[in-house]
Amino acid sequence: MTDDTPSDRDIRLRRLKFRSWHRGIKEMDLILGHFADGVMAELSPGDLDQYEALIELEDTTLYNWITGREPTPAEHDTPVLARIRSFNHLEAVLWQRKS
Repeated sequence: MTDDTPSDRDIRLRRLKFRSWHRGIKEMDLILGHFADGVMAELSPGDLDQYEALIELEDTTLYNWITGREPTPAEHDTPVLARIRSFNHLEAVLWQRKS
């Protein structure tokens, strides 16, 4: 008999993916949603903590940091934010269309 009960990590990933796709502005839905779909499963628990802290922030502020419109304060300039910035969102969109 197998245990089909989702792990705490699985529950956390599903919750974070949902929150990534359901933001206040469409641009952030696309940026964070595709990042979550493409990379989130690879993130360590510490990285997930950083990601969770980032998505708690206001969309416009986070968008401005990701796009370089505003400088990112040192306490939020994390490796996870760097991964979001460098993630190839267009490639993720094309990959999803092929799936």
